[in-house]
Amino acid sequence: MLATKAEERGQYEMICIEELVPKDHILRKIDRAIDFDHIYDLVGDLYCPDNGRPSIDPVVLFKMILIQHLFGIPSLRKTAEEVRLNVAYRWFLGYLLNEQTPHFSTLSHNFRNRYTPEVVEAIFFWILDEINNAGYLSPEAVFIDGTHIKANANTKQVIKKAVPKAAKIYEEQLMNEINEERESNGKKPFDGPKPPEEKEVTESTTDPECGVFHKGEHKKCMAYTAQTACDKHGYVMDVTVNPGNIHDSVAFDGLYDRLVQRFPEINACVMDAGYKTPWICKKVTDDGRIPVLPYKRPMGAKGFFRPYDYIYDEYYNCVICPENQVLNFSTINRDGYREFKSNPKICENCPSRSVCTRNAKCEKTVTKHIWSKYLDFAEDIRHTPKYKKLYEKRKETIERVFADAKEKYGMRYTLHRGLSHVTNWVRLKFAAMNLKKFAIRRWNEDEYLRFYFVFPLFSKIYA
Repeated sequence: MLATKAEERGQYEMICIEELVPKDHILRKIDRAIDFDHIYDLVGDLYCPDNGRPSIDPVVLFKMILIQHLFGIPSLRKTAEEVRLNVAYRWFLGYLLNEQTPHFSTLSHNFRNRYTPEVVEAIFFWILDEINNAGYLSPEAVFIDGTHIKANANTKQVIKKAVPKAAKIYEEQLMNEINEERESNGKKPFDGPKPPEEKEVTESTTDPECGVFHKGEHKKCMAYTAQTACDKHGYVMDVTVNPGNIHDSVAFDGLYDRLVQRFPEINACVMDAGYKTPWICKKVTDDGRIPVLPYKRPMGAKGFFRPYDYIYDEYYNCVICPENQVLNFSTINRDGYREFKSNPKICENCPSRSVCTRNAKCEKTVTKHIWSKYLDFAEDIRHTPKYKKLYEKRKETIERVFADAKEKYGMRYTLHRGLSHVTNWVRLKFAAMNLKKFAIRRWNEDEYLRFYFVFPLFSKIYA
């Protein structure tokens, strides 16, 4: 039988907003997981205690931002509209159905002008400390990787600029070791690092702090890169944001130094092949930690011998080629590579010369970095069953974090401009992801305990 619903839109009802929100709603779980009053301690110094008109409650503003990131709402304007219409959002903020919710411009002004990056960082680590205090964080093994976020900038509105190349963090340390080895081999030490060279970069006129990221051979876009670290449960432990044209291995030091300062108990760093450089392996190993890295395909011309075909003899400081001939030590260059050169008279009649070298003088040069032993150590670690199994967890930890952030939480692109604002945006997004994971786990454990203790009690009563 066909039934029709009468329109009763003008009818008055007495309702309680508490009854309209489902008992298992995610916002209920989050509200029960942590005490948001701690935000007052973090932002209290940013407000005048006894002058001016009353402000919007800072907890409300942070909860609105949390709603934006939890539900992947793209803009603050849309967030303010959703908060006005959604009953669950109103309940979470503590607003009744007939109360006026904050305007989006209030939200935007506070997070752009009042709440500093230090406040946002403090909120991120406050949530992380709550997770750690609950015993859910496992910082012994940390998974590190970078992902690109499309910037709010047009690739056609750019200018070309010549800028000096940034000095490497380890440049002075490397030069000292190079000069020590040169002196021990009777070579004249270098005066110091080379003067900085200039390079041409593409800078956006819309957002000068982002960088060009090449996706494949043809497609490119303006982007930021987020260097992220998480534990084995997928909780994000820290993040740093850099321009999109910064390589992962260059951006590694900033994130790693912050991590080990806050979590000295880190034992292993799990990274992909982009981080397999002599400096990173040396830095992690010298700190007493284990660099867990994958196989990295050797570079070189196709059809020629691979670098691993040339065996380095540390005792005699020479290299043995595939034809069992000796390449003697020649020098060490400014980049920290030992150069080993063959005897042209032997190579001239070598049967493997066509797959060994194209040098017109029939001289083969093989280079080995002075920190190559750290790469060899990382290669040995790669074959151990324990760390091989640990590396396989990347797909369910850091890669899963990036997948969820982009597919569920709207981190594929950003509407913000400027490194500072994008960093705040990324930190708040990861804070929301951590909080959601933490709240769901705590809720499930509480429900399990409630069932575990209450069900046996009822069983005894009705037995």
